[in-house]
Amino acid sequence: MTPSNPTWNPNLYNDKHSFVFAYGAQLLELLAPQKGERILDLGCGAGQLTHQISESGAKVIGLDQSPEMVAKAQSLYPAIEFKVGDAADFSFGEKFDAIFSNATLHWVLSYQKAIQAMYKNLKSGGRLIVEFGGKGNVQQIERTLKDTLARHGYLQQSQIQLWYFPSIGAYSSELEKAGFRVTFAQHFDRPTALADEATGIKDWLAMFGGKFFDGVSLVDQEIIMEEVQQALRPRLFRENKWYADYKRLRIMAFKD
Repeated sequence: MTPSNPTWNPNLYNDKHSFVFAYGAQLLELLAPQKGERILDLGCGAGQLTHQISESGAKVIGLDQSPEMVAKAQSLYPAIEFKVGDAADFSFGEKFDAIFSNATLHWVLSYQKAIQAMYKNLKSGGRLIVEFGGKGNVQQIERTLKDTLARHGYLQQSQIQLWYFPSIGAYSSELEKAGFRVTFAQHFDRPTALADEATGIKDWLAMFGGKFFDGVSLVDQEIIMEEVQQALRPRLFRENKWYADYKRLRIMAFKD
């Protein structure tokens, strides 16, 4: 989910960036969904984790801002309800026992509104289980890309703020301000192997950094992506694999 409404490519996402939902499976253990619970998967993407939650017997709904992703999810898992919606502004008539979100909330720059929406849509005693990019996430990739854009004269693009990567303290404090009780918070490194040893960084930029290339000619896009990848080779390429410099924030909180 992003506030800039990018066009997501579900096939590229599933083929070369399956690590997004593969790592999310670990978060399901913290969620521990129960039969009969009503659960929202916020930022459901193509629905893989939504489906895994449903296998517990919980009644799960998937919500994502991307119509392309929701269409893909609905085609893959027709028995599950999927909706197009904004993480910073959503409302359901019936509240949830739990809200689950993996690799989504760093796209939501209106993070306080998102927190308020999550709180409002939870039952009293309901739980929030989230994981997303934390402080320092993809810092090397982002800095190198912005420096390269600026060097090629794309100053406006080099100033874009596309993501929100908070510290434990910053995000926990925002949750507490909204009324949540934070019971678990963890910030950790997760160097993440990318699928293609030849084009790993370029594929990552094409999938997740497209907004930086608005107004950049196709010729320059290719040149800039190649320069970024080569500049990052000494730091992010090892054992014949590209790695994204991920740092994640994982939190459990309850609505008292």
